[in-house]
Amino acid sequence: MSAVEYFHLPAASPLPQIKKRPCKTIVLIEQDVSTDWQNKVSRWIVDSGCLYMMAWGRHCSTWDDSVDWANLEEYDYGPIPEHRSVMTTWHENQSMREVFWECHHVAFHSTIDLSVTVISHISDVERREELMRIFEDSK
Repeated sequence: MSAVEYFHLPAASPLPQIKKRPCKTIVLIEQDVSTDWQNKVSRWIVDSGCLYMMAWGRHCSTWDDSVDWANLEEYDYGPIPEHRSVMTTWHENQSMREVFWECHHVAFHSTIDLSVTVISHISDVERREELMRIFEDSK
């Protein structure tokens, strides 16, 4: 059984509390953000227990990098244990639906079950119901 959680994160907003557990995170970027706030969100993603992050939308390649840096920072830029190493991908030339499909069928960890998916939606408009429906339909 898998679970999906949606977080609406307007640019520069405070970050909500999130339960720490192994998960996949899809970052949907539909709004420009400051580098400082992006770095805070990236640390929040790593701190949440995310082990597979997929970025889609505006400047998504920078999110791939910022989550990588947050993961390195967590271990003082030294070796990262395999069970805490975050796989990061960015999907500049794919549709959101394709990224959702990949989350269902491709995103996995070699030894840890990632049955929780977090959708972090960076946008000025909340679209929980629509995005959850598209995510479910993309199986």
